[in-house]
Amino acid sequence: MDTLLLVLGFVCMIIGILGSFLPVLPGPPISWVGLLLLYFTEAVEMNYWVLGITLFVAVFVAILDYVIPAKGTKRFGGSSYGVWGTNIGLIVGILAPIPFGFIIGPFVGAFVGELIYNSKDHKRALKAATGSFIGFLASTFMKFVVCMIYFGLFVSIVWNHKSVLF
Repeated sequence: MDTLLLVLGFVCMIIGILGSFLPVLPGPPISWVGLLLLYFTEAVEMNYWVLGITLFVAVFVAILDYVIPAKGTKRFGGSSYGVWGTNIGLIVGILAPIPFGFIIGPFVGAFVGELIYNSKDHKRALKAATGSFIGFLASTFMKFVVCMIYFGLFVSIVWNHKSVLF
């Protein structure tokens, strides 16, 4: 049973890392499930502090993942139309069968939202869309770093318990 939990935990770690780039998958929460599965093995003693802190970080990062692109739009001078455009563009970009729709969607959504707000100011609309894109990149980087830290923690725990696990 320990081997199955270890393999499933490792698979969750890999899916979590991929999920840090693919907005369809919530990367840090999936990586956290990988840690949880590791702690369910008989070889690894349950540590509620580690699980609690990493769960808090995973949930916090998952929430920030939806907030940061909209805040990037606002920070670069976007209006509420641009913020709404970013969020709608992200959803459409995820669902649309176009390559890199999750990147293009928020950018185009913010741009269109700002053009709806003020159709004459293309420069402002482009600036807000750029803010959305920078926010998306920051969010993706943050998720990737958290997933890699969780992966390092996973490997460290497995390494320290290798004699019992294998």
